[in-house]
Amino acid sequence: MFSVIKLASETLTERYNPSLFNYFYETFPEGFIVAEKAHKIIGFLIGVKINPEYAKILMLAVSKYHRKQSIGSGLLNQFLRVIYIEKIKRIELEVRTNNKAAIKFYQKHGFKIKEKKREFYQSGEDAYTMIKEI
Repeated sequence: MFSVIKLASETLTERYNPSLFNYFYETFPEGFIVAEKAHKIIGFLIGVKINPEYAKILMLAVSKYHRKQSIGSGLLNQFLRVIYIEKIKRIELEVRTNNKAAIKFYQKHGFKIKEKKREFYQSGEDAYTMIKEI
């Protein structure tokens, strides 16, 4: 768990209480997915099942040294398989409106921008809610 928390602090701009990671894992362990290389965690995705038909991706991070190697796509595809097995019909996530690379990544995987949320992040930045119907 420590490796995931460390990677989150290195790659994500938001700061999260470490106890949240345990909570998410205990709540929906199927949605806590890691990518490893040489026994080191190089990426992770945390998703939660909100109700029987709806899930949310809370975090997706890949080490800066391992980007552009389809690791994020692999994590997302693995989560989509979990969603399929769970018979979930819709997935949502938030992404910074100025994070063009992430927006393009999610659009490539079938997500569409649903709405804009003002001052969503701790920094006051806006977010897009993106959605994928299964």
